[in-house]
Amino acid sequence: QPLYDHGVTPRQGELVMIAGRSGSQKSGLALFLVEQMGLPTLYFSGDMTPFEATSRLVAMHASETVNEIERELEAGNGWKYDALLSGSKVGFSFGQPITWHGIQANLDASVELHNEFPKVIVIDNLMDMAGGESDYAAQQQAMQDLTSLSRDTGATLIVLHHASEKGDGVDLSIQPGRRAIKNGLTEKPQLILTVALVETFSGQELRVAAVKQRSGRSDPSGRTYARLKAAPEYTRFYSGEHS
Repeated sequence: QPLYDHGVTPRQGELVMIAGRSGSQKSGLALFLVEQMGLPTLYFSGDMTPFEATSRLVAMHASETVNEIERELEAGNGWKYDALLSGSKVGFSFGQPITWHGIQANLDASVELHNEFPKVIVIDNLMDMAGGESDYAAQQQAMQDLTSLSRDTGATLIVLHHASEKGDGVDLSIQPGRRAIKNGLTEKPQLILTVALVETFSGQELRVAAVKQRSGRSDPSGRTYARLKAAPEYTRFYSGEHS
């Protein structure tokens, strides 16, 4: 709700980018968002392992932390969480790099099973796509192809990407501005959110800035943002005031 109150209005079929520095909870926020949406989702993860993704997803619904759930899974007690995940519509595809062949195969399987494309597709993250580890041209082409994929399937496509952590005066506790997104790949997305996880007197806080939004409020500097109370150990983000 704080994102909507802040003027962030994602729309069906858009290409959305979530960008941030290492440890800023990009994957946590993306996973939380799609689980809250409750829509058929295909999540391509080149960053999280199956073990980590399962633990994070369970933690949203359980009274245990991610670490506690991981210990239970390691002990062979994963059956305890079957009921918690029975209503989830998030399906995962793991592997690095993320390939177009793999994306197509999973989309074909989704259509075979459900007679429709997923409503949401997540790419976690852009640098985990084949050829995109450091090559600007490959990343630029991937963004073009992801735009086409969103239009062809009608799915909302969320792509995660890194922001620069180098340079004089870079404050790693502040959400990046649009100029800090690596390789400047900001042309294609209709909506770009940048995130930072910040320690406050009352606990952890996730700050989310809309640095680009074609149909709504945005601030390329990232200085205005929505505030979410963060509990990364439970992969949960709560309502809070926004500035």
